[in-house]
Amino acid sequence: MANGQMASLVDDPDALTGLDAFDSLHKGDPAPFWLFQGVCGAWGIDHGRAELNLITVSENATFVLLLDGEPAGVIRVSQPGYVGGPRAVASEISWLNGLHDIEGIHLINPVPTVRGTFVTTIRDANDAGWTVISTKFVDGIVLEDMDNPAPYYETIGGWAALFHEYARRWQPPYGFMRFNWDISNMVGPSPRWGRWETADLNEAEVELCERALWKAMDVVMKVPRNRTTWGLIHADLRPSNVIKARGDEGGLTVIDFDDCGYSWYLYDFASSLSFIEHESYAPELARAWVRGYEHVAGPFDDHDFDLMAALSMIRRLQMLGWTTNHREDALPEGLAGQQAPGTVACAQRYLDDSLWLLR
Repeated sequence: MANGQMASLVDDPDALTGLDAFDSLHKGDPAPFWLFQGVCGAWGIDHGRAELNLITVSENATFVLLLDGEPAGVIRVSQPGYVGGPRAVASEISWLNGLHDIEGIHLINPVPTVRGTFVTTIRDANDAGWTVISTKFVDGIVLEDMDNPAPYYETIGGWAALFHEYARRWQPPYGFMRFNWDISNMVGPSPRWGRWETADLNEAEVELCERALWKAMDVVMKVPRNRTTWGLIHADLRPSNVIKARGDEGGLTVIDFDDCGYSWYLYDFASSLSFIEHESYAPELARAWVRGYEHVAGPFDDHDFDLMAALSMIRRLQMLGWTTNHREDALPEGLAGQQAPGTVACAQRYLDDSLWLLR
């Protein structure tokens, strides 16, 4: 990095600094006082009624807001400078609010501050600005915590198709800004998350994964970016971001639009299987997703299936890179340790039969 660039980062308190401020916290721990005080002020909350406790640290730090001991909301804190700062987060909320116009789906509800905005900046003790939003609490079970989320994957696939239909006709407001999920941002030399090549793989395993990656990229790079194939997507519509209401008839609610951006629409298929492609039940989930999507949007053709399979292989390597610089407790217990060997297994299967996941 040039000296001038380094100086600009040091001088700018809102430059990208990571989430080190929350490294010492574990699930259930109270938020730092600067954050608790800032949240109460921004949303007009009585300090005496409130608690703010950590849920998890991933790309962001998320906290549950308790009022009089009962969960009332979720507070999401973005690291300074991440994905474009307050403007990008405000754009995320604009997209989310637009999707609320779709009938028959259930989405998280953002909560405005006392000033009427959905996004605020809270300063820590070092004067770094943290972009913060609040959403209403959704009571239920995260699909990731269920023994078998397969019965809900048709709904997830159908909702993804509805999101895509809406994206093709939605007009972003002036100043709208979201990033791209193209190949370079997924698995390039400087990906948005970590490099998969630095994971715990031996030389032969790296070479195997590279061959699978080149095979997948050969498919994806031949797909044109047009209104049919490319647009604004959720980009992380997986079991950890879907909540089922309690009870046998409980409906689903989609949360966490933090990764929404521009990509191939069928990247939503790949992201729906994040971290679990190696599991024996993954093909069942994939087939259910396809049934749900086709019910809304009509049948896929062979080119679509090739693209879905290729994007899934790339996504698997992308998320292996993600594990190299994220906390293990951001995933269910034991899953982080399965990522390297599971990725090698997926790469071998893809090389043997590119459509193995959809069989």
